[in-house]
Amino acid sequence: MTTQQTLPDRTVPLLLVPLLAGSVVALVLGVYGGLHTPTGIAVNLAGFSGPLEAKVWVASAALFFGLVQLVSALVMYGKVPGVAPPTWIGPLHRWSGRAAFLLAVPVAVHCLYAVGFQTFSARVFVHSLLGCLFFGAFTVKMLGLRRDGLPNWALPVLGGTVFALLVGLWWTSSLWFFTTIGVRF
Repeated sequence: MTTQQTLPDRTVPLLLVPLLAGSVVALVLGVYGGLHTPTGIAVNLAGFSGPLEAKVWVASAALFFGLVQLVSALVMYGKVPGVAPPTWIGPLHRWSGRAAFLLAVPVAVHCLYAVGFQTFSARVFVHSLLGCLFFGAFTVKMLGLRRDGLPNWALPVLGGTVFALLVGLWWTSSLWFFTTIGVRF
């Protein structure tokens, strides 16, 4: 009786550099947020009553574009029965991702600069951790996009991870704000 050994997937090492880079990004953000003395100063956007309101609405817009990313990816890869991918789905997917990221950056800058990495409550600690992990996972996904020969599962897993982290960030900040403080501009 012989046992057949399966050879390791030769494409998995292609993820090592992106995973290392993403880990460094997450770690650096966490260390900076923990060591940086929070200023408490935040930039407000015109049309909002305060910086927290601006932050939760901009984060909500980032989540909206993250949802567009999810749906467009499902359509693009033929995972929605009966829907043929239109020619414009690829550009929609790329531009919605860019919009989500560009909206997430000022929120992160506000969090890191004005508040820092905080641990005074479970919700805030989880939010701080998710923020670092989000930008680390985003780094892995972006670097992975440019790697030829990745396993077929890699980009869906990376994209799903980034989306799940974005939802977690929104849940621990914007949803908390809307349900605790109220919906206001």
